[in-house]
Amino acid sequence: MAENKNTLYNEPQESPALVEERMSSLRLGLVSNDDESDETRFFLTPEACGMVASMGYEIMMQSGASIDISYTDDDYLKNNVRIVGRDEALQSDIVLSVRPLSSMDVGKMKAGATLLCLFDSALFEDNLIKALMSAGVTCVCLDNMYSSNGVPIFAQIIDEIDGRAAVMYAQEGLSFLGEGKGVLLAGVAGINPCEVLIIGEGCRVQSAAKAAIAAGAKVTLMDNDISALSEAQAFCGDRLYTAAIHPHVLYNKVKAADVIMLDRCTRDFEFPKQLSVAMKESVYVIDLEDTKPSLSVPRTVAMAISNVMINFLNECILKGGMSQMIVTNEGVQNGVVVYRGKLVDKLIGMHLGIKSLDLNMIISASN
Repeated sequence: MAENKNTLYNEPQESPALVEERMSSLRLGLVSNDDESDETRFFLTPEACGMVASMGYEIMMQSGASIDISYTDDDYLKNNVRIVGRDEALQSDIVLSVRPLSSMDVGKMKAGATLLCLFDSALFEDNLIKALMSAGVTCVCLDNMYSSNGVPIFAQIIDEIDGRAAVMYAQEGLSFLGEGKGVLLAGVAGINPCEVLIIGEGCRVQSAAKAAIAAGAKVTLMDNDISALSEAQAFCGDRLYTAAIHPHVLYNKVKAADVIMLDRCTRDFEFPKQLSVAMKESVYVIDLEDTKPSLSVPRTVAMAISNVMINFLNECILKGGMSQMIVTNEGVQNGVVVYRGKLVDKLIGMHLGIKSLDLNMIISASN
């Protein structure tokens, strides 16, 4: 018999009837974004829910949860989703929430359940982590996970949308309606295009650069690592200008820029505050580390994330639930913050002064 490479150990095989019964009992809960936050994004479209429901999930969505992506409760009802109150949705086996839940909401989850969310600064709050531990639930951050071929696919989707939407922000900021000087990024006959300076590395800045080039701007990308610049050049093409961060070059680029986008660089770099005097009075500046442009296009986020979530949830139900998904998938393990009430994220543990445990040791001990 061929070896199953997706399994970390040989487990006893259940009868098909038991597997079917266990799979059909998995409940998936969709809850709305916190009214006090600016979060607008959502994980699943109605069509995606229909496909997930056909796998054997019972899907329960809080009434009105999809309002930010311009879908109604009826749209989800037509795709085999039950519309319920928030408390009932929180009682699901797997709860989907873009931002981590509040400690009060976590207290309403059932023991052994799983919270799927995006990594957020809220996870560094003592009361939330203690609530997750006390409730005995598992918290997994999708954007910290990676696929079987080593791609952080959820994070990559969000970064790409953030980068592309940042260019939309910039164009609006330059326009008269955005209280800018009333110009297009693109040039027209006899008029030079706007100059966009992007400082940083990774998928987010590469996507922003590509979108700005497509919009007709003259784009320069700067970083303190030549290999990262080469990668960006290959991704964006010859219309992207690249330059290593050098004081004299940086000064000249800042002085000429109509738009400046800042993000993290390959090696630590802090934008010199004194360069602000060299900027044009009308320059549009956006810090991509502090801004989430994808919040302005949540329906696009939902459609893009749904494509990945369908496959993820399908694999989850085939393996019998999130616990088995975590045990048998190293990429999923990378996103686990709390596992069955035990903190396993070292960074959060160090920040809060709470002892964290090794996830692999817990998994080994339970086997």
